[in-house]
Amino acid sequence: MTLNWQQEAAKYKDQMLADLTSLLKINSARDVEHKEDDAPLGPGPRDALLQFLAIADRDGFTTKNVENVAGRIELGSGDEIFGILGHMDVVPAGDGWETNPFEPVIKDGKIYARGSSDDKGPSIAAYYALKLLKDNGIELNKKVHFIVGTDEESEWVGINRYLEVEPKPDFAISPDANFPIINGEKGIVSYLMTFKPVDGADGDMTLVSFKSGLRANMVPQTAKAILTGAMPADFQAKFDTYVADHKLQGTITTNGDQTIIDLIGKGSHAQEPKAGVNAATHLATFLADFALDTKGGNYIGTIARLMHEDSRGHLLNINHTDDVMGDLTACPAVFNYTQDGVATVLLNVRYPKGVTAESTRDGLANTLSDLADVTIDGHAQEPHYVPGDDPLVATLLNVFEEQTGLKGHEQVIGGGTYGRILERGVAFGALPEERENVMHQANEYMHIEDIMNAIAIYADAIYRLTR
Repeated sequence: MTLNWQQEAAKYKDQMLADLTSLLKINSARDVEHKEDDAPLGPGPRDALLQFLAIADRDGFTTKNVENVAGRIELGSGDEIFGILGHMDVVPAGDGWETNPFEPVIKDGKIYARGSSDDKGPSIAAYYALKLLKDNGIELNKKVHFIVGTDEESEWVGINRYLEVEPKPDFAISPDANFPIINGEKGIVSYLMTFKPVDGADGDMTLVSFKSGLRANMVPQTAKAILTGAMPADFQAKFDTYVADHKLQGTITTNGDQTIIDLIGKGSHAQEPKAGVNAATHLATFLADFALDTKGGNYIGTIARLMHEDSRGHLLNINHTDDVMGDLTACPAVFNYTQDGVATVLLNVRYPKGVTAESTRDGLANTLSDLADVTIDGHAQEPHYVPGDDPLVATLLNVFEEQTGLKGHEQVIGGGTYGRILERGVAFGALPEERENVMHQANEYMHIEDIMNAIAIYADAIYRLTR
């Protein structure tokens, strides 16, 4: 093929940015609390899906809407189906943004907005690759089904419903991770730790509430504790020292007899807890040095003792390493405590081959046997790996090398993409390996240059995979 993919991709820059902006303006975080009859996962996910399909309709593609939870854009013909698997939902915006997360801003060659890099930017790049092929009249000898889900960041209702009622691709890529390729993904599971009732006397201070975390797949950026009782005279000074020593931000305020402590760390994707600064475990570690009531002290002390800065699960006795897939990671993600009610922690674990969701749960239950009950929360996903000698992997690495001049190699991540839903599914781009990964963080962005390069890479890949 003599087409210059980079030159052809460059022609679409202005239109691509306009379409991407229209998608980024939609707050498409899963919102079942406000679901409607025609929006089972909330109005935002539905609206983003409809906008994406409207773009494809405008450009003359055949599209299909599956119950407003998933959709399809089609091109090509043949006996086999090559899938492109993207998603229009985003994680909640959270705190710490310097701009409105749903009013895209272009600055220094980057487009800032929630979803810019996960996954609206990469998905629009893959879409424009498909449009490039269509506009140039290039025949594809396989069917291409660009399938779009609307709750990839949570329970995968959309993509699962799609596969129940629509044809399943024979092989697929998901533009939802990194180049050069992601052909292995660790297992993903979340454990709800529900603390057991404890008896005991009040302390000098009583923990009224402790809240932190938005989703299981995010390192919590903020944490709040409310206390009553007599604060030590040096409480503020010790807090200021702790915050300064750990490069955090925080405040202590009062409201009547309540003392309110707010702490700000750094949010990040839960696949690598070390990339963030867990505000909740830091706040617990600070509070653990003070005399709290028995229930509150038990909750705070357990977090500080067994969950703080232990991303590999050594303290919880669930650590495991596989030669190919690497380390198990553990991210305490959502914290919910009230004085007279619940006391829970949701722990997100990414695990390699060699252990299972059940065996890891058993390990946690053994470690926490006197403290908390442990249950699997939501749907667990097993480890996934497509061998490097599979023609899908080999072709994609060849495309990457020829388009970038860089050496391709296999990768395994702790993140979860739609690629794992098929036996021959991988994640492919769109984030260059050398770029900072800001998915799930405040001030999420993507380099516009990277989106444009991804269009060319995806166009070449689709062309070769449909010969």
